Amino acid sequence: MFTYYLDLALRSLKRNKVLTALMVLAIAVGIGASMTTLTVMRVLSGDPLPGRSAQIFYAQVDPSPNPAKHHQPFDMMDYRSAVDLWAAQRADRQALVTSSALRLTAPGVNLPPLMAQMLSTTADFFPMFKVPFRYGGGWTAQDDRQRARVVVISADLNARLFGGADSVGRTLRLKDTDVRIVGVLAPWRPSPQFYDVKGGRYTSGDTAFFYAKPEDVFAPFSSSLEINDGGFQPFTCWAPMDGNEKMQNAPCVWLALWVQLDSPAKVAAYARFVAGYAAQQKALGRFVHADNTRLLSLMQWLELNQVVPSDVRLQTWVAFAFLLICLFNMVGLLLAKFLRRSSEIGVRRALGASRGAILAQCLVEAGMIGLFGGVGGWLLTLLGLWLVRSQRLEYSDLVHLDPAMFLITFFLAIAASLLAGLLPALRASRLTPGLQLKTM
Repeated sequence: MFTYYLDLALRSLKRNKVLTALMVLAIAVGIGASMTTLTVMRVLSGDPLPGRSAQIFYAQVDPSPNPAKHHQPFDMMDYRSAVDLWAAQRADRQALVTSSALRLTAPGVNLPPLMAQMLSTTADFFPMFKVPFRYGGGWTAQDDRQRARVVVISADLNARLFGGADSVGRTLRLKDTDVRIVGVLAPWRPSPQFYDVKGGRYTSGDTAFFYAKPEDVFAPFSSSLEINDGGFQPFTCWAPMDGNEKMQNAPCVWLALWVQLDSPAKVAAYARFVAGYAAQQKALGRFVHADNTRLLSLMQWLELNQVVPSDVRLQTWVAFAFLLICLFNMVGLLLAKFLRRSSEIGVRRALGASRGAILAQCLVEAGMIGLFGGVGGWLLTLLGLWLVRSQRLEYSDLVHLDPAMFLITFFLAIAASLLAGLLPALRASRLTPGLQLKTM
């Protein structure tokens, strides 16, 4: 019976080609617009560490001596607090994180000096975040303690300086210091760049910088303090800085501390540890707000910072509103199409077809329109994503249509068409056969 309904649907669609084309176009445009923005939203709001994000946490304390009560602790930590918590080794893994810019050259490579972004971190950063390596690996905890002059470089920098060859053991010059390459990353593009997210909720809505490419150089935090002395910038300060003051002593926050906690019991214990540390610092007279601490999971931290750009959210709502308008137009077109066939439907009812059979026939026809509209919507989605990738946006290279979104495109097109066709199909199935036969 389904094959028979398909044959009737194809005959009907061919009989009214202009009307069919209008309905297919309406679905295709609505699906193309909504799936383009939905794909971008999915890329930007996804879990950057699937299966592991629930074990990754961001610790915060409030070192400000300002007696005014903060509603939230600072997004980053001062040097002493971050290093104290990291050195306590109370988590399964822990990593200090801060970034800075510096001049880079490669001895023996015929290229001018580059301005590169350096991430200063600790040895646990790579296993904690499952950072992939093409050559070599990360440094060790002993390298952290000994302030070793070692670095890990990105795949992009390795391709630019060494043509993509194995550069482990080669030398880079960071400012005035020679360092040895111990690892080269495989192509790695976390979305968003979660480990350096901060201050998003305080911006005017432009959070696209969270989707920039990772840094080109990764160096031990301890040694980078000496290599790039004076090159670190504070996130915020609660008092003026002395021009000659080192960041380690500055009244500023500029360090992030990420920890891995593999069980709920460890999460609770670490939260108590952070609270106890803050209380201890208050007793020493260094903290005023000992109760202003926080331990958020990775996804909670991203949500708090509103990492998805506000314009992308707005475009998604607008696109789905446009799809809804397209569906209302399709309802009207299908209603007109089915009612024009009232005499044909009356004959079928007179020959014994039930209301359910008429309803099924009309819905199959609506589903066929959705299928064709899905093909058009898929093509328009590919075009829309190509236009997004052609823009100079930090996240443009991340946008693509994966198999899941491909299937969702056709599911949404067919489901939307069936929904739009339900009211006209019900109306057509309730036509009185006797009345229709009299008018033939």
